[in-house]
Amino acid sequence: MHPRLGALAALRLTDPDRKVLATRAVAAGMGEQPVPLDTVRAPGDEAGVPGRPERPLRVAATAVEKRSPFTTEGRAALIHSICHIEFNAINLALDAAWRFDGMPEAYYRDWLRVADEEAQHFTLLHAHLQTMGWRYGDFTGHDGLWAMCEKTKDDVLARMALVPRTLEARGLDATPLIQARLRRVDTPDALAACAILDIILRDEVGHVAIGNRWYRWLCEREGHDPITHYRVLYRRHEAPRLRAPFNLEARARAGFTDEELRALADS
Repeated sequence: MHPRLGALAALRLTDPDRKVLATRAVAAGMGEQPVPLDTVRAPGDEAGVPGRPERPLRVAATAVEKRSPFTTEGRAALIHSICHIEFNAINLALDAAWRFDGMPEAYYRDWLRVADEEAQHFTLLHAHLQTMGWRYGDFTGHDGLWAMCEKTKDDVLARMALVPRTLEARGLDATPLIQARLRRVDTPDALAACAILDIILRDEVGHVAIGNRWYRWLCEREGHDPITHYRVLYRRHEAPRLRAPFNLEARARAGFTDEELRALADS
């Protein structure tokens, strides 16, 4: 199967374990097959996208369970929420690899590698959640990440601007704060979660960097100034407002420019 069609097949899978295995398989085979620059899409490809299990029950962001790290169940709900983000991130990366035609071969390689790493993150978190006595699906989840995916499904430039370098970049800001809360608890499960989050933060810097790189490449191709056009896309698609605190060091490593970082620091 062509890698991009393999990405679509994995995207449609509803069982999390099967999705992880399929994602890792298509990413592993990426180096063995050329990626043509013309379309591999066919009528009806949107059917079943994205594949998701019946649980977790999807609710509004304001309706998810309380996630206090100071109780075992609260910590489990917190880990579940991050696990849900990583499951959505698998779908986001697979969708980026499948959906958009006419990009360089390196673009598809990049997003399948991201999908593979997101699958690893989900596996680590789900295994940890099970050691605590819960499984993925035992708590609720919300669809904030995928909602922006839907808004940008017809525009690869908007997708790069508003998913990896906006919503996913928020993970760079949030992860150290979550880790600080878990370290205050200082239980074995909390410290184990911190170690997993170290891996995720390291990898997510690279994922945001990929989004930044392709955003700027597309801006150059289409004749846009990256700073001013980002503001246009941000307003057009009603992206959520960015709020401090910001992990400026991680954002710098992820490829945000000095001008962008100054704008965040002054916001």
